[in-house]
Amino acid sequence: MGNADPSVMVIDDDPEFRDSVVRLLETVGLQTRQFSSVPDFLSADPPEGPACLVLDVRMPGRSGLELQRDLAAANRQVPIIFITAHADVPMTVQAMKGGAIEFLTKPFRPQDLLDAVEIGLARDRHRQENEKAFTELRTRFDMLSSREREVMLLVVAGRLNKLIAADIGIAEATVKVHRTHLMRKMKARSFPELCRMAEILKLTSQKP
Repeated sequence: MGNADPSVMVIDDDPEFRDSVVRLLETVGLQTRQFSSVPDFLSADPPEGPACLVLDVRMPGRSGLELQRDLAAANRQVPIIFITAHADVPMTVQAMKGGAIEFLTKPFRPQDLLDAVEIGLARDRHRQENEKAFTELRTRFDMLSSREREVMLLVVAGRLNKLIAADIGIAEATVKVHRTHLMRKMKARSFPELCRMAEILKLTSQKP
């Protein structure tokens, strides 16, 4: 996933407009996919790499704002750039509150669209990197033994080895062994780094 090329998905019922947007995006080397309606987009395979949507607000059938709500409800976090020929304030406010990157009114400056797309792709790339890092950390944590997980939760809670030993009824030397093993398995080079990993995994709010 991390090696997949970025892509921009253009959803608009006007084929001439779609073609013009695609030509613009391709001038800066971006891959594009075109859709004439929201159902066409929803039935297509999702992109593997970083992506963003260039989305018309008003289309026959489901609108761009409805798609934004559907994606949010399904927890599909795709950056959206709205484009419309007839904007009004409530529509713009709704789109931006929903997390849209930009709301452009036709005719717009080509550079404004390119700038918004760049922001959207950067945001989605960052999201994918964070998700990949979380998955890798979760895999490491799941490889710990149940005792190592217990010790890790107590370590990141700030408990000293001798107190951990008393808490769970084992020798302090055994705690040190578990601590060494879990640091190696988690690939944590220091106590602060282990704490950051626990925060990412949301372990700091869990009780051992």
